[in-house]
Amino acid sequence: MKRIGLIIAAIVAVSGLCASAAFGQAKLAQTGLNFLSVGTDARATAMGEAFTTIEGSSTSLFYNPAGLAGIQSLVDLSLNQMKWIADITYLSGAVAFTPFEGDYGVIGLSVMAIDYGEFKFTQVSASEQGYQDIENWPEPSAYVIGLGYGRALSDQFSVGGQVKYAHQSLGQSIVPIYTKYVDATGRARQDTTNDLRDYAVGTLAFDFGTVYKTGLKSLAFGVAINNFAPEIKYERESFQLPLSFRIGLSMNLLDLVPVVGEDHSFYASIDAVHPRSYDEYLNIGGEYVFSKTVFVRIGYITHHPDYGLTVGLGVQKAGIGVDYSFMPHKIFNNISRISVKFAM
Repeated sequence: MKRIGLIIAAIVAVSGLCASAAFGQAKLAQTGLNFLSVGTDARATAMGEAFTTIEGSSTSLFYNPAGLAGIQSLVDLSLNQMKWIADITYLSGAVAFTPFEGDYGVIGLSVMAIDYGEFKFTQVSASEQGYQDIENWPEPSAYVIGLGYGRALSDQFSVGGQVKYAHQSLGQSIVPIYTKYVDATGRARQDTTNDLRDYAVGTLAFDFGTVYKTGLKSLAFGVAINNFAPEIKYERESFQLPLSFRIGLSMNLLDLVPVVGEDHSFYASIDAVHPRSYDEYLNIGGEYVFSKTVFVRIGYITHHPDYGLTVGLGVQKAGIGVDYSFMPHKIFNNISRISVKFAM
């Protein structure tokens, strides 16, 4: 009876966020360091980022660190590359270690670096054009590095957390400083000097999560909070990180069709996401697996003005895997992601 009650509570919670996603009010909140909310893993993004309850991979550090507890190998490594919109490149990776066969949990390390592309810088000049080019000027960049931990407290319940340092630099700027004074004749004057300023911020952020295996076939329920951090600011106005709250459900639907056999599985997953600065939305994903070797994935992200459908493929053999995802974009170029996985 207790198990049934927990399952019903999970379904009600997800249904509540689903309703909020459909009828929620538009938000006016502003956040910064939004590179933290962009997914880079090919498997997860091919499934519409419905990844809160998907266990067994170091990729869980980017979604729900409790998923680390499901890793069966001693070492699990994931490397990701993505060409984002406006010539922005993301490189990310995660590695997890499972010492003592997981009796004391799983330790993980995640990194992400963002290259914003090539910029041309100018400054005001007395030349005929009114400006001059600046060479060797610091370009915008960003990175994040995190240390995570996940542990199974029982056969059904896992918890996890991650502490990470996020840093973003918008480069430098020459800011005019105006000083007013009165000269010897009593006339008001103004001097202008230039001040070179660095625009870089960094802060600690935290992720927390749980995964609960209900015991009803492979049905799993999970909750995750990402990017919990204090407010930061560049100049005058402070801003918050892109905090998000996720509730998810997933299940191998072929568990309900036992005659299919173990060579086939189809995992269906759905996450209800409550972000700080956008309307609520749903991540819906599916993954068909044949003989634990070939993976076909599809996903959909609701209520997004720029993209929705995602698809992908994957191949895995002898602990080595390659994943690819494709996301059509309504405004910019279509987005492709490639991930390479190693497990031993």
